[in-house]
Parts: sequence; C-alpha cells; structure tokens
Amino acid sequence: MESAATEVPQSSFQSDEATSLTTGLPGVHIITWNVGSATPPDDITSLLGLNVGDGNTDMYIIGLQEVNSMINKRLKDVLFTDQWSEVCMERLSPFGYVLVTSQRMQGLLLLVFAKYFHLPFLRGVQTETTRTGLGGYWGNKGGVSARMSVFGHTICFLNCHLPAHMENSEQRMEDFESILQQQQFEGQAATGVLDHDVVFWFGDLNFRINDLDMQVVKSAIDNNKFPMLWEKDQLNMAKDSETVLEGFQEGPLKFPPTYKFDTGTNTYDTSGKKRKPAWTDRILWRLRATAPAGTALSAGKRGSMSGLTSGVKVTQHYYRSYMEYTVSDHKPVSSIFTLQFPYKVDVPLVTIMVEDEWNSIADAVAKFKVMPNFARSSWDWIGLYKVGFKHHKDYVGYVWAKQEEADFQRQEHQVTFTEEELPKGSGDFILGYYSNNMSTIVGVTEPFQIQLPTSGLDHSSSDSSDFSSEDDSTVVLMKTRSRSPSPRKSKHRKHRSGSHSHSHSRSSSPAQAKMKELNVTDDSPSSTATKAESESTGRPAEGSSSRLSAPGEKGNDTRDSGL
Repeated sequence: MESAATEVPQSSFQSDEATSLTTGLPGVHIITWNVGSATPPDDITSLLGLNVGDGNTDMYIIGLQEVNSMINKRLKDVLFTDQWSEVCMERLSPFGYVLVTSQRMQGLLLLVFAKYFHLPFLRGVQTETTRTGLGGYWGNKGGVSARMSVFGHTICFLNCHLPAHMENSEQRMEDFESILQQQQFEGQAATGVLDHDVVFWFGDLNFRINDLDMQVVKSAIDNNKFPMLWEKDQLNMAKDSETVLEGFQEGPLKFPPTYKFDTGTNTYDTSGKKRKPAWTDRILWRLRATAPAGTALSAGKRGSMSGLTSGVKVTQHYYRSYMEYTVSDHKPVSSIFTLQFPYKVDVPLVTIMVEDEWNSIADAVAKFKVMPNFARSSWDWIGLYKVGFKHHKDYVGYVWAKQEEADFQRQEHQVTFTEEELPKGSGDFILGYYSNNMSTIVGVTEPFQIQLPTSGLDHSSSDSSDFSSEDDSTVVLMKTRSRSPSPRKSKHRKHRSGSHSHSHSRSSSPAQAKMKELNVTDDSPSSTATKAESESTGRPAEGSSSRLSAPGEKGNDTRDSGL
C-alpha cells in the first residue's frame, strides 16, 4: 500500500474574490502524528516535504501525541531538549525556519516554526493546555494550543488527543467542547479558541467507523472505495448534529485510514484485539464567521465559509498520509494551506540597520529605530545569530538595548558589539532585537557578512539544549535572516554615521528568571555541575564565554500587540 496524497482544487475551499488578494502566507504546513512513544525515525525529510519543497512554506505546525512521557524520559526532557523537538529543529533550521513557540503536556507536543523574516509580524504569542484524562486530572488526553497575531490576523493552532474506543464518540465531543471552554487567552483581540480569525484543529481525534464490520472496511480500503467509509465516519456524522463543529471544514479523506497498524509494517492490526481501521488522525480548519448568528450553512456549501470571515481566505492544497513511516501504530498525516489576507501589520516594531560587512571589530555597530507604540524594557537585547540558528537563545553573542533617559528624544539608537561577543573568522549572520515584554524577536536584519581577523575569540553559538519543552512551559523562539524585515523583505542598508553612540554591556549575562531552561551541553556530571553553577551565580562558568548564557527574561508582560 503506497502513500496517498490528495490534491485539492483551490476552488473547492475558497471564494471567488480570494484570487484578488496577493498577500498572506503562501504555505502553512501542518503535521499530526501519534508517535506511540517511539523515538524519531532516522529521516523525516519526506514528512516535512523538504525533498519536494518549492520554498514557499512559511510556517510548520507539528502536533504530536503519545510522545514518550515515562518519568525517567520526562526528567531528561526537562533538562535537555526532547528528541522530537531536537530532530525537527535540526532538519528545519538549515532551511531558514526558527522555533517560534512550543508547548508540552505529557505526551502531547506542539511545535510552531516560521521563516525568520516573518518573526517581527508574529505577535501576542501565547500557549494553553487542557487536561481531560481521568476527569481532567491527567494529561494523557486533552489539548495544547498556540495562538498569535500574524500580520494583524489572529490564528490559533489546537493539537488534541481525544478518548479512544468505538463507543466513546460522545465523550470525544464532550472533551473537545471542554477544551474550547477552558482555553482562554489574555488580551482583547481573541480570548477563546473560536474567537480567532482562523483555527486549525488537528491531532489524534480518535473518531472511528461505525456499523461496518472489519471485512467490509478492509475490502473498501483495498479497492479504494473510501466514500462508503466516509458516510460511517463518526466525525463526519457528528458534523450534521454537533453545534460545536459548525464551521469546521476538512478536505476529502482520499488516503487509507491511518490506524491501527502493526508497528514496523503497513499491515492493519493482526493482534488479538484486531482494531478496525479508522481515520483517527485528522486536520480541520475553521474561519471566524461574521455572518449573523444562527445562519446555517448546508453541508454542500461548507467551502463558502471562506467568504464569511473578515478578509481571510484559506486554500487547502493537499491532505495526505505517509505509509512509509512505520515506527508507530499510526501513520502521520499532513496538509498544506495557503492563507490569503491583506496585511494589517507590515512594519516591524524595531528596524535594525547594519553595514554589509564587518571586517574589523570597529565595524561591529548596529543602529535601530523603534515604533512610537513599542514599549521597550531594560532587559531588551540584540542578539547576533549565525544564519541557520534554531531559536532565540541560539545566538553567538548579544548586547543590551537598555533604554537611557537621553534616548527618549532620539529617533535613532546605536549599540556596539565588543570583541568577546563576535565570532572568530567569517560567516553570514543576522541581528535580532529581542523584546523581553513580548517574549519574542520584534526586529531582524537581512544576512550580512562578518570577516574578522583570526586573532579574535573562538566562535561558538549557544547549544539548542537550552530549549526545553517542559509541561506547561512556553518558550518563544525565533530565527533571523533579513536585514530590515518587512513582508516583502525590503532592504534597509545603512552605513554607520556619527550619530549618538552608546554600548549596553553588563558584566555578566542577565540572571535567569525562567529556571526551567537549563544550559546543559552534554551528559557529563562535570559539565552539568559547571553549568548549574553558572546558572546559580548569574554569570558564565569558568572558561566559558558570556555569550553562552541566555539573556534573562525579566518581568515578562505578555500582550497582544497587533497594530
């Protein structure tokens, strides 16, 4: 049985006027996979579409279920990056994707990646978790979500693992409704999941195929007669009766049911339980309707929902499974969407300007301007990143962008990197302005070259193990490559001038307010102890560079700052 892909005609899921919109996100790639406590396979290139990609994918949203959460494994994941997050970062960072945020709840894991030049326009990032296992006390079932404002439009990604077994269809709907009710976000733009302009709902939703016996289902699969199974699919049947599902859309299921397989094979369950095949793993989406309340949409016109939301159009390009991955009893499922909308926000909060090249330490100067409505913090900083970095702590060096009293009258500010913050040798780098209040990068540069004499300090970027996807922790990360990133990647190249100059450098890296992320580079006790001492003192360990300790994130004030 081969992998199945569904090519969805654009006209099926977008209204006619959508073609007049030329802005938005050409590619949002969503993946869901119940990994059955397995370790990552050796190669996930096909799953990520990197072997056939056209470079138009803007964001990757990866939702996993049943990530190994045994107590010894969870402890290691707290101290280090979990294996699945690490392998995704390793594969995506060379292509210019940076981890924006991550949320873990026991076996549920949600990862959001974006191209570096989109980072200044992903604002108000927040995550939520809801436990529904054992009456809400256990997180083996439930939902994890991430929401953000994308160019001024609100989007929520919800990864769920709902109750199993054929007879629990009603319980699945009750749990989904409970998740929607409990997940509330801060800010005025969109407080609940369904308040967002676009919602993507995916995961192991565990809906089964009613009535038909095992042989009938297998015969329909073998003969590609999927429509007869659609009619008995519990989720499809629930769409006609469950109010909470109004407005949710899904592409046609033209791939074989993704559950349950004998691990290591493409053979459906041959164990004593002989589970009936089912499409348990799904990806749906919903647009916030602006039509009058109570307006009903017939099942045949679900695609017209694309015309009922305020300026957002969604097109699904394909919906497929991947039979070649056999480490779990589930097959992964993915879909690529295009989001079209007019930009409500197209100017970064901070614009950074640098020379095309830094050929000496004296060249290591950056100027930046801030928008009038941007609230700076004493703990803001500008990081120097090597092209291909994984997240916002994966920097080579940094300088503080502390605001002085004299700065209030200045339209342009300047910082200088000292020798110890600079890499040895040459390479392509990016600067990113990290806002402590917003917990994200709000301004990046285009790549520029650094070619310094080899007498400088050794260059080493911070280890990605600084990132931990611990339960209920939100890590906002990012990646950079553009010099003055606008949606159109326009360049603002500016030479240094004799304007006001001040360098913000503190004698040590800022104290770590979030002690959940430990800077551990390897498993050796000596390394761990040295790092732990560095964390406790708020300064780098002996013999290490100060740039390896992440700037502190003090007094974060999370807010939705869409313009």
